[in-house]
Amino acid sequence: MMDKELTFIGIIPARYASTRFPGKPLAMLGGMTMIERVYRQVSLVLDRVVVATDDDRIMAAVAAFGGKAIMTSTVHRSGTDRCQEAYLKNGGHEDVIINIQGDEPFIQPDQLRAIMACFDDEGTDIATLVRPFDASRPYSELENPNSPKVVLDSQMRARYFSRSVIPFVRGKERDEWPSTTQYYTHVGMYAYRAAVLEAITRLPQSPLELAESLEQLRWLENGYTIKTGITTTATIGIDTPEDLARAEEYLRNSH
Repeated sequence: MMDKELTFIGIIPARYASTRFPGKPLAMLGGMTMIERVYRQVSLVLDRVVVATDDDRIMAAVAAFGGKAIMTSTVHRSGTDRCQEAYLKNGGHEDVIINIQGDEPFIQPDQLRAIMACFDDEGTDIATLVRPFDASRPYSELENPNSPKVVLDSQMRARYFSRSVIPFVRGKERDEWPSTTQYYTHVGMYAYRAAVLEAITRLPQSPLELAESLEQLRWLENGYTIKTGITTTATIGIDTPEDLARAEEYLRNSH
């Protein structure tokens, strides 16, 4: 059982400006703004949920559906930094902060519970989710650099994340790799112990992070333990208007 004394808060970073999809948090999906849909999904599991934004329009939209939002700086380098500011402005009382992407409207309760369960291990500094790669899927999906891969140790801790396919399987054709060894792809939701979140937002960018453009490598390079929970649920992240159209279709077909 999870330690009942451990308290959690879900923080949803939501910027208005986006190169590929400006105003994305306020885009309508199934008659509801994307940010409201994410907020409602997270609220199925967590009592404490806050949107961290940098825009009055998003503040107003969250207030309109009865949610809680906090205004944060416009100059943050990442959602991690925005989470830290929102956490402190909200009082900074909870033990663990869960950083939920504001463009994941289909996040499932079991995914949130899986990331929370990682903190049953007292050695966990940071937690995230991984998805076992289905060997029946085409190799090109595994190879996609926009879908980072992760290798795990026997305790389900992340040893490395890469946009390359890792591990390399010697003596096999690449198309055979997924049926030879279990690959894991990364699902970009994180949770941090409060003291760890404060510490990692002060770290300078690291060589591996700069090489792969993956901020979690900075944490590994600085010795933090990243525990992983497994999810088999496929999420639909929305980065472009085309993704939104696909999500609308998914919603229609799932009812």
